[in-house]
Amino acid sequence: MDESRERLSRVKLCVVKLGSAILTNNGQGLDSAAIRRWVEQIVVLRQSGVQVVLVSSGAVAEGMKRLGMSQRPHAIHEQQAAAAVGQMGLVQAYESCFSKHEIHTAQILLTHDDLSNRSRYLNARSSIRTLLEMGVVPIVNENDTVAIDEIRLGDNDTLAALVANLIEADLLVILTDQQGMYDSDPRLNPEAKLLDVVAADDSVLDEMAGDSAGSLGRGGMATKVGAARLAARSGTTTVVAPGREDQVLVRLFNNEQIGTMFLAGARQLDARKRWLMGHLQRCGSLILDDGAVRVLRDSGRSLLAVGVTEVEGEFQRGDLVSIKSSSGDGIARGLVNYSAEDIRKIMGQSSDKIEAMLGYVDEEEIVHRDNMVLV
Repeated sequence: MDESRERLSRVKLCVVKLGSAILTNNGQGLDSAAIRRWVEQIVVLRQSGVQVVLVSSGAVAEGMKRLGMSQRPHAIHEQQAAAAVGQMGLVQAYESCFSKHEIHTAQILLTHDDLSNRSRYLNARSSIRTLLEMGVVPIVNENDTVAIDEIRLGDNDTLAALVANLIEADLLVILTDQQGMYDSDPRLNPEAKLLDVVAADDSVLDEMAGDSAGSLGRGGMATKVGAARLAARSGTTTVVAPGREDQVLVRLFNNEQIGTMFLAGARQLDARKRWLMGHLQRCGSLILDDGAVRVLRDSGRSLLAVGVTEVEGEFQRGDLVSIKSSSGDGIARGLVNYSAEDIRKIMGQSSDKIEAMLGYVDEEEIVHRDNMVLV
């Protein structure tokens, strides 16, 4: 246990995520005093040689306060309006606190679509890295004002993990209103035990996570487990810790046992495959026979038309699709070389028949192994 915690003292690049539950004053807008304390801790980390990227929730909650809303609105356009108004207060709060330490901040608004497009993904990566080299603290949030899908489905735990993948962070710290992750719901079981160090890919965590999303935030413990697993794809360790604990960030980096640490394990995907894993907008699915599933899992080979039994959805060449077994289990995801319409014509056929059936041939493979990652 101690050896796992000691790795925090070697961290040089960290993503810190602050959730709505700890950023807001019981729904009364931003907690300015708390923000000041977190900023002071980030300054201490920077002084010790740790670069920090901040992923912050709170825009919608601050907008609700400014607009006199007592409950989070359900209508998408009202959520967008609250986010737009609240972003002004959120940026002002961070800028004011960091400027007292003569540190510049930069606002970066992302959508999952930005991280799904390879060119924009690389541009975002370069921008954040350049800001860090300049000594600036990047403050990242979802662009809720324009991204309808992110307001409906997104959460900043997932965004923080994608940012950790993007910049190859050593550590992701998710600060929340919980002490960490328990082996059961502490609200229902007074004997629930706080977990210290766990493997991010341990399937037992799914049963323990439950559903604890609050009225202001969108992410419960289940999303934090998912975020830890996503971050682990780039070798990033995750810690879920109580954000209101005194000097929580400084104490974490001094190897104090706080919160729950999710170890990434030994596997680390290369940059292109991390991008594929973080690509959340899949356009369709390919269903495979059992033989093709074994070939992909055991041999790491490309997917050929002969192994495809069914096509779900409509997509074009170059789109990302899920690759599933006949029972619906996710096997992989990858970029297709043919459209859904064309794959339906050639599925189950050997590669040497593609040209005769389609009148052309681009690639022998439906999905090349270099453009595919197992899940």
